[in-house]
Amino acid sequence: MKNISSVNDCYGCGVCAKSCPKHIISIALNPKGFYAPLIKEIDKCIDCGICLDVCAYVHDDLSVQNRPLAGYAAWSNDDATRQQCSSGGVGFEIARAALAEGYEVCGVRYNAEKNRAEHFIASSPEELLATMGSKYIQSYTVDGFTAIERNKKYLVVGTPCQIDSFRRYMQRYKLREDLFILMDFFCHGTPSKLIWDKYLEKVNKEKKKIVSASWRNKQTGWHDSWAISLKFSERGNDVSKSAPDYICRYSKGDMFFTLFLSDGCFGKACYDRCKYKYDHSAADIRIGDLWGSKYRKEEKGVSGVVAFTPQGKDLLKTANCTFREEDFTVVAEGQMKKAPAKGKLYKELQSVMMRESFNIDELYTIVQRYRKKRQLIGRLTHPSRTAKNLIKRLIKKSR
Repeated sequence: MKNISSVNDCYGCGVCAKSCPKHIISIALNPKGFYAPLIKEIDKCIDCGICLDVCAYVHDDLSVQNRPLAGYAAWSNDDATRQQCSSGGVGFEIARAALAEGYEVCGVRYNAEKNRAEHFIASSPEELLATMGSKYIQSYTVDGFTAIERNKKYLVVGTPCQIDSFRRYMQRYKLREDLFILMDFFCHGTPSKLIWDKYLEKVNKEKKKIVSASWRNKQTGWHDSWAISLKFSERGNDVSKSAPDYICRYSKGDMFFTLFLSDGCFGKACYDRCKYKYDHSAADIRIGDLWGSKYRKEEKGVSGVVAFTPQGKDLLKTANCTFREEDFTVVAEGQMKKAPAKGKLYKELQSVMMRESFNIDELYTIVQRYRKKRQLIGRLTHPSRTAKNLIKRLIKKSR
């Protein structure tokens, strides 16, 4: 049959579910903790092949061959927005500008009740507030994508693979391109939902209700903002304006970010089928942290912004941001140029995660062991540096 029933370990973008004319495709977490398609009543399939037409995973090329049109270092002109967002707050400001231009925004929020990131439609600045900040877990797209109407204006935000599939959806149904602006970001990869669930199990021992989660916190500066903060509450209590109940930084050994940045717990497609790194995008706009050397001393947060189309560039002009035009190499400095490799660390982590029960401490221990091994190898492969350090220690002892 001409359908996605044989597609496994894909991007989990959910565009096939939106596109199916018989509405028989659902998206659910598989045993590995990643969203995947499932055909509920396969006997109702009419072999139209639309689900495959819109699936970016089964195509080798991107839906469009965009090239960077302009690059910027940018930040919100509103200090509060800049402080609350992951980098320069530009993504939020672009979305707010889109609302002012008559677009609705299909963005991502964290649903604490369902313990997941999910796409939804924001039609007002108040609703848009839920999109603030990065979410470092895979998003459930179906409800948000399904709510998109073909003849209305939308800014659609997502991972590069989600956006590529959505572009294919637009092409398949011949939707007016002027009605849609697509925005993705420099993507590191999407970790298994099992990691997030086990992390919450570890830090929320009293099993209180989680009312909010934030993956980036700038209290100690932007360059030390790899931090997760959580707010807990007994049901019925509003603590939305209170300080976090839990906060832990990567620089202090946070388990979630240690696993995320180890590149060993992503979906299979992130290793084998990612074609979206660096300057490869099907979006009109790409955003991300501008980590490069030119803005190294900046601690308020700077966004890297790339316009791929005139339509995307025009929207940037309306955002309440400061834009400094930069070469693409400056904007993308420090971003991944290719997909990570599946090495021994990946295989060892996967073997643990596929057990019926495991805890996050086991995974953290494995990553730490691999790190120490790499550090040792690094020292052994730089004998001159090792010799200098040895001489310094001998001189210090002699004094």
